[in-house]
Amino acid sequence: MNVLRVSKWTIAIFVLPCLIIYVGLVFVPILVSMYSGLLEWNGIGASKFIGLENFRTMLFHDPVFWPSVKRTLMFAVFSMIEIPIALGVAILLNRFIKKPNFLVSAYFLPVILSVVIVGQLWKTIYNPASMGGMLNQVLDLLNLHSWTRSWLTDPKIAMYSLYFVALWQYLGYHTLIQFTGIQNIPADIYEAARLDGAEGLKADWYITFPMNIPIFKISIVLAFIGSLQAFDMIMVMTGGGPAHATDVISTLMYNNSFLSLKYGYGSAIAAFLVVVCLVATVIINSIFNKLERKFT
Repeated sequence: MNVLRVSKWTIAIFVLPCLIIYVGLVFVPILVSMYSGLLEWNGIGASKFIGLENFRTMLFHDPVFWPSVKRTLMFAVFSMIEIPIALGVAILLNRFIKKPNFLVSAYFLPVILSVVIVGQLWKTIYNPASMGGMLNQVLDLLNLHSWTRSWLTDPKIAMYSLYFVALWQYLGYHTLIQFTGIQNIPADIYEAARLDGAEGLKADWYITFPMNIPIFKISIVLAFIGSLQAFDMIMVMTGGGPAHATDVISTLMYNNSFLSLKYGYGSAIAAFLVVVCLVATVIINSIFNKLERKFT
């Protein structure tokens, strides 16, 4: 077969338009945001260059910042917990259900729903029993009165309530990803392993998981980075309250930029979030590259 040979300049000409659009939509806003973090600015009037003062205030003097970072990282960790669960569900569907497409679609349904709809739905479920909250009403019917809580207004448990909603909404998304990866593993490999006595969990450990590591990594990266940027669900359900108990980095950035009109300070928080996402991506890729070398 003849191989089409093209010059590097030809490749560059075809790639350049997409590259310009990508740089303009991704890198330029990041650089502008980082520069804005060096300003004292309300986003409308004149700005004043103050150097790293916003970053110093953020790191050393803002009592809300580091707790929001901790909650953001906890959100990411809880989101990654669902990946092994999704893998387990995908394995069970692939092994025991003859036509699993309907169940996979059913698990995926919450992902299709708007985050605003999901937030309002669960906000209603979490309401006190006197306001029609289904969860507390069910607990009352089961005589579990001591388990009833003010799920979204109690600072001790409000964040955990949000974690659960995120797990519920995106479990089907990661189940679909893992299920697709498992179906791409050749059946001949399992047949050969069965002849050698490797079935069930043994086959999953030595075949399914090692061959699905690249897909597993995709889910981990999507879950982790998506959780670091979590914003809409939290704003719909709690707005960062009560008393900043559910503030994460993105909501803190929004509140400072658009509610407190500290656009420069909000940009500094945004720059911090970009750095955290980049570092997290590099670390996750490094870990999974080592895993791939170990199992291959």
